[in-house]
Amino acid sequence: MAKKSVRTLDVRGKRVFLRADLNVPLDASCKVTDDRRIRGFLPTLQDVLGRGGRAVVASHLGRPEGKDPAADAKFSLRPVAERMGELLGRPVKFAGKVIGTDVEAQVAALKDGEVLLLENVRFHKGEDIIDKAKKNPDGKLTPEQDAKRVELAQGLSRLAEQYVNDAFGTCHRKHVSMYDVPAMLPTGTRAMGYLVEKELKYLGEALSSPKRPFVAVLGGAKVSDKIKVIENLLGKVDQILIGGAMMFTFWAAQGKGVGKSLCEHDKLDLARSLLDKGAGKIVLPTDAICATELRTGLPTEIVTGEVPAHLMGLDIGPRTREAFARIVTEANTVVWNGPLGAFETEPFDAGTHGVALAMAKATARGAVTVIGGGDSAAAVEKAGLADKVSHISTGGGASLEFLEGKKFGPIEVLDDA
Repeated sequence: MAKKSVRTLDVRGKRVFLRADLNVPLDASCKVTDDRRIRGFLPTLQDVLGRGGRAVVASHLGRPEGKDPAADAKFSLRPVAERMGELLGRPVKFAGKVIGTDVEAQVAALKDGEVLLLENVRFHKGEDIIDKAKKNPDGKLTPEQDAKRVELAQGLSRLAEQYVNDAFGTCHRKHVSMYDVPAMLPTGTRAMGYLVEKELKYLGEALSSPKRPFVAVLGGAKVSDKIKVIENLLGKVDQILIGGAMMFTFWAAQGKGVGKSLCEHDKLDLARSLLDKGAGKIVLPTDAICATELRTGLPTEIVTGEVPAHLMGLDIGPRTREAFARIVTEANTVVWNGPLGAFETEPFDAGTHGVALAMAKATARGAVTVIGGGDSAAAVEKAGLADKVSHISTGGGASLEFLEGKKFGPIEVLDDA
């Protein structure tokens, strides 16, 4: 169901709480080393500021443990505020806390067109308390945990008159700033930002109304990580191309030797079941690039049958690379999640690079090509092809769960269009 867009909110003079994903890498001196997520959020922020909104921005950064303030200091969002100000060309005020009377005073002092970035929301123990509660014997929040959740939800909601979700990377988590805060605000005030809107457009349309042929490319290490994706996609796609280390679990399920390759030997029945369900749709590699270990400069061997006991498979082989590239190039919708080999180490990046080139060619002739974030996005960036595909998702885990067909609470809680 379509959700309300930030463009339809009357933001002038209003306190607009914007949940962003500013989880960017910092170097040893706490300087932002990759500002793509900040840049991706700017269209939403600039729109709110340009129309006279008073922006209160919240995000997480890393995984602070909350035990040692000195150790957690490296997760402060202060450097992000500085970089955001440079990109905006205007000052970004910074709150040294997440909630409290001091923060409320800073928010109250905002003028139209001004922005305040809150400190890392995960500095408050309530933010991701729902994840921690899963470790409890009954899987439910304890009274103490629920009190933390309520404290943060009420504290953040007091800062907001309107709410905008532009943090797709955490939309699969019912964290307080993602779910509880908008749930506490009135109907008509809860919208999605332009980044989330774009994610839902490309991922949603790929699954619901794809231009055919529709091809999914799935890589990564484990079949168990992709089982729900494969099962959900089988009824939607024309073909699923399998690569990455999980190919060897499928090979082993077919009775092939896999040598020292990564393989989930306890998932062979699962792999056989998926092959039965996906007969005619699941396409496995016919060859692999192997070496004695994962290291640059070692002799490699192309294996077309079984992997010898002393070798490990580290990439799809040239025959498979050509076959996959041909299928992808001829497709009209392609969704890709997971690298096809150990792409960080040459020469085991050839398969991933080859498919990335094929996706660029498909895009150039009008196909819709979607990269599912995470390592897939990193691989496309490494290949220099990020601007040659239709869309690169900002959320690896979120895009994976979206492909599994899961509902996202932080999206569902927003107002319908």
